[in-house]
Amino acid sequence: MAISDVAEYTHLTDEQVEALGAELDKVREEIEASRNADDAAYIRRMIKIQRGLATAGRVVLMATPHSKRTRVPGAIAGGALLGVAKILENMEIGHNVMHGQWDWMNDPEIHSSNWEWDTAQPAEQWKHSHNYVHHQFTNVLGYDNDIGYGILRMAREQKWHPANLGQPVYNALLASLFQWGVALHDLDIEKIRKQEKDPKEMMRQLKQIWRKGRNQVIKDYVVYPALSGPHWKTTLKANAAANLTRNLWAYMIIFCGHFPDGALHFTEDEIEDETRAEWYLRQMLGSANFEGGKLLHVMSGQLGYQIEHHLFPDLPSNRYAEISVRVRELCEEYNIPYTTGPLHQQYGQALRTIMKLSLPNKMTSDNKPTPPDPTREPVERRRKSDAERPSRRAELGQWSRNLRSA
Repeated sequence: MAISDVAEYTHLTDEQVEALGAELDKVREEIEASRNADDAAYIRRMIKIQRGLATAGRVVLMATPHSKRTRVPGAIAGGALLGVAKILENMEIGHNVMHGQWDWMNDPEIHSSNWEWDTAQPAEQWKHSHNYVHHQFTNVLGYDNDIGYGILRMAREQKWHPANLGQPVYNALLASLFQWGVALHDLDIEKIRKQEKDPKEMMRQLKQIWRKGRNQVIKDYVVYPALSGPHWKTTLKANAAANLTRNLWAYMIIFCGHFPDGALHFTEDEIEDETRAEWYLRQMLGSANFEGGKLLHVMSGQLGYQIEHHLFPDLPSNRYAEISVRVRELCEEYNIPYTTGPLHQQYGQALRTIMKLSLPNKMTSDNKPTPPDPTREPVERRRKSDAERPSRRAELGQWSRNLRSA
């Protein structure tokens, strides 16, 4: 069941919650004060490696002799290099740069206001739907559109419909076409379905998505194949394979951070008049980590430390491993769950939830912890607009509606 009072759920007093918040503020201050040339060198090195891999992949696809003996190995090698490059750009670089993690460097090339990533969603729309909506309202039913992406039922509180029987199919399509699902994310399908979306804003966003998506398709499926000359079919297939690999990987990593059994959902009651310390606590309860080596964490954009990322989304990703030690200690001190496990376990639990919630609640059991007061009646509240909300937290990054792009 969704949690309506996280302090009560965790059995913490108001004073303890505020003390926890003060400890986490201290962690933030220490990391901010210690950012240095090594951190700057890290992101510049990642960008250099990523561009090198992408260039190598293009060269291999264009230069490999088009013979029976070399064509297939060349396509596999080129496609693999491109796939790794796209994953790095999407996860460790684009996602984290647009969170403002490197804005402190004052480098205009590596700045959240300027970066446009190699995927179909326009950066402006992503910074609103992700930086602001998702990170401010993490796992809050009725607010966070990442709960199911508008097509999957991911919480037992969401009303079941016969259409949910198709969730296994919808999930496979979402995973395979993930960049296009993300591209449509800021449209807010639920608002459109309820006819609450401003038609002018919707058309502006659709035009922006069309331009970005068109450019991605032309780049990957027209320009680069054309530059390959007689190898154009091989290049086109390799590009499609690289995009599919990136889509599947990004989908799995994101679902592992938000839908394993220990990642809780929350009601709208919880965010009314929420303090900064309570926001911290909700991030800790609504996120999940996965374990692995350094390479796995780099390839996942350090989102194996999803709890730390949700606490400090604008701190450099290469510091999350260090931060996780402090966060885990605080969880033990305050007796707060620290949800983590192997990658296969976390995704397995998320996939099981997808399959189970394709059926009505009466046909399945609940794997989520039960809050102390499950009989509390929900309070009906109108969903507030962005303008009515309190000032955003600075760590959620900068975003603005670029009306000139219409």
